[in-house]
Amino acid sequence: MFCENLKTMRKAKGYTQEELAIKLNVVRQTVSKWEKGLSVPDAHILSKIADILDTKVSILLGSTISDEIDENAVAEQLAKISEQLAIKNRRNRKIWKTIGIILLIMVLFTILLVIFNMPVSKSISTENSTSFIEKNN
Repeated sequence: MFCENLKTMRKAKGYTQEELAIKLNVVRQTVSKWEKGLSVPDAHILSKIADILDTKVSILLGSTISDEIDENAVAEQLAKISEQLAIKNRRNRKIWKTIGIILLIMVLFTILLVIFNMPVSKSISTENSTSFIEKNN
């Protein structure tokens, strides 16, 4: 019981075995032995573990704690990621829609110019006299 509870609560707090060991002034292998059930800490260390993990000693020594906390955290993270992807997809669709509209307007404008046989550029004379623009038929 203690070994599973310690491991579950350590992970829920986001600590590695190494980080917890440093906080308790023990080596990582000691924490590993506790989590494997090969040994147990003395009363003083047990009290420190409870303080670090923000829990009571009785909870650490009690029945097995479910991973429901971890599942809820994972579900929340997945929901956030899903929402961010939806926002990104909406933004991409909006950008592509705008690009499509601009291209469609350009194509329609070009077609109108061709239909009405309008010159794209005008001839400009640098002389002081009046210049004429000829239209090709």
